[in-house]
Amino acid sequence: MTVTPSLGRAAWLGGALGVCALLALPDRFPGLGGEARLTLAVFVLATVAWIATPVDDTFVALGAGLALTATGVISSETLFATLGDETIWLLICAFVLAAAVTRTGLAGRAAAFLVSGARTVRQLVHLTTAALVVTSFAVPATSGRAALALPVFLALAEVLAERRRLVVMLALLFPTVVLLSAVATLIGAGAHLITVHVLWEHTGQRLGFVQWLLLGLPLAVVSSHLAAETVLLTTTTRDDRRGPVRITPADLEAHSPTPVTGPLSTAEARCALLLATVVVLWCSEPLHRVPPAVVALIGAVVAASPALGTVRLKDALRTVPWPLLLFMAATMAMGVALADSGAAAWLVSGLPLRAAPWLFLTVVVVVSTAAHLVLQSRSARSSVLVPLVVVAAAAAGVNPVAAALASTAAAGFCHTLPASAKPVALFSDLPDGVPTFTPRDLLRLSAVLAPLTAGLVLLFALTVWPSLGVPVLLETQP
Repeated sequence: MTVTPSLGRAAWLGGALGVCALLALPDRFPGLGGEARLTLAVFVLATVAWIATPVDDTFVALGAGLALTATGVISSETLFATLGDETIWLLICAFVLAAAVTRTGLAGRAAAFLVSGARTVRQLVHLTTAALVVTSFAVPATSGRAALALPVFLALAEVLAERRRLVVMLALLFPTVVLLSAVATLIGAGAHLITVHVLWEHTGQRLGFVQWLLLGLPLAVVSSHLAAETVLLTTTTRDDRRGPVRITPADLEAHSPTPVTGPLSTAEARCALLLATVVVLWCSEPLHRVPPAVVALIGAVVAASPALGTVRLKDALRTVPWPLLLFMAATMAMGVALADSGAAAWLVSGLPLRAAPWLFLTVVVVVSTAAHLVLQSRSARSSVLVPLVVVAAAAAGVNPVAAALASTAAAGFCHTLPASAKPVALFSDLPDGVPTFTPRDLLRLSAVLAPLTAGLVLLFALTVWPSLGVPVLLETQP
């Protein structure tokens, strides 16, 4: 018998209400305080609403934050303070900078410079991958990077129109690399900012831009190029890969709305200099001690200034995903409630936490990798998983930073279905006449890529990150 969506939704909601009813019984769950019960009830209802209802994710998160405030679990100051967190301001300013970059057409020039050097299909794939990894420094959030990359893909699709399988492969490559390379930088995904905030609230440790870059960039580069090779091998035949590739800047310029050849315009030169300065200042934070959010704010003000800017401030602010920021602020407040009420500690108290650290991290990575099948929002996955992972890691003697990073990196895999991530959905619904991948292509890629990326994240957590200052064991942390 086939379960209809309405029946499945009713089952989820019924289960959530059942859990809430049990939490309301005072003789159930001894040792669980009143605030913890309220927090768990709100948390369960919000999670089920994200999973099983068509209600907007941001609306659900705001409702949950309001419920926790109205019941006194958190104060109104805590709820509203999350919106003023410096990580939120970092993301706002990064979007303003990204709007300036997009307006000038610098991205198209960079793509043409890299891709035109390809002479084989494999070179084209890996040069494209390298270009997409670099965009993680300029454009925040995966959906923004996917939107920026779409015109470049459409230009390539026009040039390679006679080689259909290559176009399909590229349609799958672009969102795959955009999603996996996001871990390179702190601004790569909203989920990263949630993770940083949760770690700060629970452990007092704040991961800065430079430290995240040191830990995330090597993983992003390796996983992106590994994924690129996997996409190439699972989507094309040997004959497809054997033919030569000849793509010139002129070919791309014919299908580009902005010039990709010739000298830089004054606006392009100013924007390139500004972006390079901001990135250098972000990466040199330990030297000058200026917080990344302040650097981003300076860059945003310059980018939108009448004399030196390339975009008007009101136009740039229209590109900021305000619903995402409100969602992040509300889920940060939920994380505070989980920690302060004791709900998170109670949830993990019944788990078998005496397992070996490598086994604990394996479970974290596997669960985080599979979570996209239930929770489609990457930020929602981190807001649900990371608070629990951090508390469980501390109880198990595992470094919470290593566990939270592993969970967040693994949650970046969301390629199984077109609806699993916005970049995948964007490239699955292309203009008429442009070939793209099918759900079957996605499933075939996911079957190979899921275990590869999960194993790679686990390898980094156990061997690479300890050498970079993030040990596996809590007691060995300096």
